[in-house]
Amino acid sequence: MDVIGEREQGREALEALGRERVDHRFKAVPLDAYGLTVAELTAQRRNLFDGGFPTPLLTLSEEALEHNLDLLEHYTTAHGLAFAPHGKTSMAPELFAAQLARGAWGITVAVPYQARVCRAFGVRRIFLANELVDAAALRWVGAELDADPGLEFIAYADSVRGVELMDAALRAAGTRRPLDVVVELGAGEGARTGARTEAECAAVAEAVAAAGTLRLVGVAGYEGEVPDADPLRVRAWLRRLVALAADLDRAGHFADAERIVISAGGSAWFDAVAEVFGEIGAPGTAAGLSRPVLRLLRSGAYVTHDDDHYRRITPFNRVPAEGALEPAFRLWAQVVSRPAPGQAFLNAGKRDAPYDLGLPTARTVRSARDGATRAAPAGFTVTKVSDQHTWLELPPQDTLEVGDWVALGLSHPCTTFDKWQLIPRTTADGTVTGYVRTFFG
Repeated sequence: MDVIGEREQGREALEALGRERVDHRFKAVPLDAYGLTVAELTAQRRNLFDGGFPTPLLTLSEEALEHNLDLLEHYTTAHGLAFAPHGKTSMAPELFAAQLARGAWGITVAVPYQARVCRAFGVRRIFLANELVDAAALRWVGAELDADPGLEFIAYADSVRGVELMDAALRAAGTRRPLDVVVELGAGEGARTGARTEAECAAVAEAVAAAGTLRLVGVAGYEGEVPDADPLRVRAWLRRLVALAADLDRAGHFADAERIVISAGGSAWFDAVAEVFGEIGAPGTAAGLSRPVLRLLRSGAYVTHDDDHYRRITPFNRVPAEGALEPAFRLWAQVVSRPAPGQAFLNAGKRDAPYDLGLPTARTVRSARDGATRAAPAGFTVTKVSDQHTWLELPPQDTLEVGDWVALGLSHPCTTFDKWQLIPRTTADGTVTGYVRTFFG
C-alpha cells in the first residue's frame, strides 16, 4: 500500500471511532447518551458539570494537551531529533495522529499487540522497544513487511539467542523483506534489558549478520535505567551508546543500512539525549559515521504530563528556558461519605486512578449546592486508595460535604490511560469537545 493509501486507511479508521456507539463499555459518558455515536455526542458539546456525566470521571484538558504536543514538536525540531513517542503511554490512535501530524517520525511500542493497533490506524513507522521473539508475532510482522514496501519496522535485539529465534520464525514464515533491528545496550548492572557489554553487543551484531532475515540498522537503549542516574552517569552511558554505533560501523555491520539509527529517550533525561546526540560527528567526539544518522528520541509521558512524578523529573526543570509541560489529566470524583470531621471518602479508587508512582492529589473542590469552585486547601491529603474509594484527610472545620466534586491531580500517565477506554477532552470552561479512545490489552 502506498503512502496515500495508508493515510486514507488511517483516516477512515479514526473516523470509524466516531461511529462507535456509546454504551455500558465506557464509564466516562452520560447515561442518557447510550445509543448515540461518539460523533453525535461530541457534536452536542455538553458541559462537564451539567451534561449528565457520572463520577468518577477522567478528563483531558484540551489546552494542556495541545500545549504539550506543540512543545515537544518544537523541542525535537530545535535539537535536530527525530521523534517516535512511546505509544504505550496512551494507546490512543487520535493522539498518535496528532503526534504524526506534528512531524513525529513514527510511534514506539513495547509489545506486538500495540504494533497491531498502530497498523490498524495507518502508522507506517513503528519502533518496537523490546526484543521480539514470539513466533506468531514475527509471522505477522513479516507478513506486514511483505505486504507494504513502505512500512518501516524496527525491533530490539539484545542476545544471540533472540536473534536465532527471530531468524527461525521469519525463515519458517518465508518472509521476503528483512526485519530491521537495533542492538540494545543495557544501562548497567541491575538495569532492565539490553546486552551488558560492548563485546556482547558485537556478538549480537555478528549473529544478525549471519541471519539472512534480519538487517542491523543501529543501536538503542533506555537511559532511564542507568543505576543511580544523575546527569554525569546518564551522559556517560549515552556516550557509550554513540561510541558503540561507531565501533559497529567501523566493523562494517551497517553495510546494508541506508542510515544508522541511534535511539534513546524516556521522559526524565531527554535533555541529556539531546545534548549527547547533538555531539554526533562533532570534532573531538566519536569518529564520524559512514551513513546519515537518525537521532531518535522516544519520550511518551509528555503528552499529558502529570501532577507528581513526571512534574518532578521533567528535564524542563533543568532547562526552564525551553518551556514547561502542563498536567492534562483531572479525575473528578464525588464525596460519598464524611464519616468523621477530618475524613472524607470519594467515589474513585484503584480502578480509576494510578497509584504506582504516587497517590492522587486534591486540586479543586466544586460545590454541589451552587457550582462554586475553590482550590483544595493545603490540608486536603489523599492518604490511600481502595478498590473504589479515595481516602481524603482534611481540616475538621472544612465545609466539604457529601455530593461535592473534587478534582484530583494524577501521577503516571501510562497507568492512567489504561483505566479508561473513552476520555472526554474538555476546555477550561468545562465544554466537552471530543473523546479520546484508548486500546489496551
